[in-house]
Amino acid sequence: MIAELLAEVEQRTGLGIADGLQIASPAALVRLPFDPGWPLLVLAETSPAPGPLADPGPGSPDGAVFRAVALPGRGVHATDPARLLQALYPADHPVLGLGGSPDTTAGALASGALAAGAHLLPGLAAEANLASPYGLPWLAARLRAPDGCPWDRAQTHQSLRKHLLEEAYEVYDALEAGPTPELAEELGDLLLQVVLHAEQAAEVGAFDLSDVYRAIDAKIVRRHPHVFGSVRADSVDQVLRNWEQIKAAERAEASAAGRAEASLAAAGQAGAEGPAAHAQPTSQAQPTSPAAIDEGMPAAFAGLSRSLPALAYSQEMQERAASLGYDWPDVERVLDKVEEEAVELLEAATPEARREEFGDLLLVLVNLGRKLDIDAEGALRAASRKFAARFATVERLAAGDGQELRGLSPERLDDLWEQAKQEERA
Repeated sequence: MIAELLAEVEQRTGLGIADGLQIASPAALVRLPFDPGWPLLVLAETSPAPGPLADPGPGSPDGAVFRAVALPGRGVHATDPARLLQALYPADHPVLGLGGSPDTTAGALASGALAAGAHLLPGLAAEANLASPYGLPWLAARLRAPDGCPWDRAQTHQSLRKHLLEEAYEVYDALEAGPTPELAEELGDLLLQVVLHAEQAAEVGAFDLSDVYRAIDAKIVRRHPHVFGSVRADSVDQVLRNWEQIKAAERAEASAAGRAEASLAAAGQAGAEGPAAHAQPTSQAQPTSPAAIDEGMPAAFAGLSRSLPALAYSQEMQERAASLGYDWPDVERVLDKVEEEAVELLEAATPEARREEFGDLLLVLVNLGRKLDIDAEGALRAASRKFAARFATVERLAAGDGQELRGLSPERLDDLWEQAKQEERA
């Protein structure tokens, strides 16, 4: 049967197995990865529908073996094979009926017809393969090609840094509304930044997206031995303790690798410059790699990005310290420290001292948020949005009375603020 279908495909399209023809049943389409950029032969359905999400069996302590019904990443559209194909192909993309099935288009394809007979979907052109994980990397390479976009060709890792931050913050803001189409769009903008940086690295032979995938996938597997190994972790606290132990081992390994790199660099320099190089102070033999060890940063804080917002940077640093046992025993002690730092701020006599004491107070306030399981960055952003909304109401109320804020007394401003709070509650 398949031989006859392959012969019909070759007769109608000139395509054969050597052209990358993908072959699957409708049920397999929703479970297995395939790419719309390659031709797809969908056979008539002959197997039963896939089983439940997790089938009982040996392998894990509770006897469950994970088996996804739908390919992760395409699950929303995989309620049936036809709907999945309609999400991956343009509505007017041709679908060739084989073995007597009628021709149709992706948009008109029905699940019953798809299961009843064989069909061929020709591969999409690269610029039309929009829902594939390979589509965006192709577009990035096309933009950077000699005849691509002048603006994209002029960009560097450094020039794109601000765009990466902007897109990350836009995702952060979109998350407030939950899983919306706007969030999907913002996540796409952020993903583009990842792909652009990987494309630039590939152009100079440093790495490509496959290395990015491999690095993060390996890290996730390594840091989840309770999922992919034999370690038991029945609570979040156990998982966090395991993580800190694993990350501490990773940091020690990275530190050792950095020292080894420094030694090799020093040896190489000595070999290149001859015996005179041995007279140089050893402090000059430092690795030139961007990944050189930051000698001023404790190992527990290694890898913390200095580009993080200050509140997030401080909270992550204190989270790491607490995971190693450096923590207040209770919230009350942290509140006492807040009061102590506030008094020291008021007693500071110089601008420099006030700046330092204000920083200490902020640090303790972030620690208080950590103890209360509050994200300091998110809390301040929410408070700022609330202030902006109330201030807009104050301006409106004042304008309704024919008043300008500059000319109002503190008492009147307080009154308007209370009115704004009452409107907000209503």
